[in-house]
Amino acid sequence: MERDTIVKEVVEALKMFSHDIRTQIDEMGSQLRAEIQDTANQLRAEIQETANQLRAEMQDTANQLRAEMQQFRAEVNERFDRLEQKFAGLRVELTETQETVHFLASKTIQHEKKLHHLAKQLESIR
Repeated sequence: MERDTIVKEVVEALKMFSHDIRTQIDEMGSQLRAEIQDTANQLRAEIQETANQLRAEMQDTANQLRAEMQQFRAEVNERFDRLEQKFAGLRVELTETQETVHFLASKTIQHEKKLHHLAKQLESIR
């Protein structure tokens, strides 16, 4: 009987030890799940923060590009305006030159007619 009692006590001790180990394993599992959940939450927060930073940087870059594009357009428009003014000035000068050439051509013709007339008069006097 003593043997049965010892065996029962050993079995009871093993049951208690087994129960303690299961309890410890369950606690460790719970702690591990909590740590995994915390790590996952931290990662989500870091990913969200990184995504927000990237969005902000992309927006800044887009705004900077828009500003540079507007400045470039303004410079191009200013250059085209200057070219248009230059061409307008050249057109005026060309028109004035054409008028001067026409005037000089008509005066040359008038002088040639006078010279021919005077030459005829000289020939008739001789």
